[in-house]
Amino acid sequence: MTKKLFSAAALAALLPLAAQAHFVLPYADQTQIVRPGDVPLAVVFWHPFENGHVMDMDTPEAFYMIHNGEKTDLADRLEAAPFKGAENEGAAFKASLPVKRSGDYVLVTEPVPYYEESEDIYIQQLTKVVFNRNELPTDWMTPVGLATEIVPLVKPYNVVAGSSFTGQVLREGEPAAGVEIEIEYVAAVPDIEGFSTTEPTVGTMPGGAIVAISDENGYFTFGVPKAGWWGFAALGSGPVTEHEGKELSQDAVFWIRAYDME
Repeated sequence: MTKKLFSAAALAALLPLAAQAHFVLPYADQTQIVRPGDVPLAVVFWHPFENGHVMDMDTPEAFYMIHNGEKTDLADRLEAAPFKGAENEGAAFKASLPVKRSGDYVLVTEPVPYYEESEDIYIQQLTKVVFNRNELPTDWMTPVGLATEIVPLVKPYNVVAGSSFTGQVLREGEPAAGVEIEIEYVAAVPDIEGFSTTEPTVGTMPGGAIVAISDENGYFTFGVPKAGWWGFAALGSGPVTEHEGKELSQDAVFWIRAYDME
């Protein structure tokens, strides 16, 4: 298994930066939910660090939440809408997260594989983000059973800027060693009401993508330098490597929210 994962990571490393920078982003303005109700969401497939090209997103294969260990299908809450980026408009989705009781709400997006024409490959990013109500932790540290996923070892919705985040990459429930993890910052947060991008607060890093490699037990650690949304994509960490006769990069994506101490 380790040898296969190293091979997948090596192939991913050969892709150009533009291909690696694709990120599925299920976004809400806050991770800390104060009042019960429907939390507005934007579900966009784009380049958030570069504030770049928005990819057309098909209706996800699955869209659901896990709260207190119970799974709730949210597919009927997806509403197709064009998202206006800095460079173009792309097909995306408005949605909402039904928050009632206290605890964690793990939002999972399983998108349809996206065909990247420039590389002649498919990309599927199995994506998780965790929201919370009333500071009661319930589900954030528990795997949800995806083909590949990142499990956090740090509570992900109130990470302290200047501290570190550690996650574990899993492939079919087992640690995935030697996987390349691309790290992304949401430089321009979405305007959910206008369903468009905003002005970026930072520029991209010199030297290309920020990258970490999972160790022999699937763990990786990143020092979080700035408040905001940070995403981690384990490239090619999934067991499925082909779709419709072409190469598939099945990635695990996880988002955290960091805050400055006040």
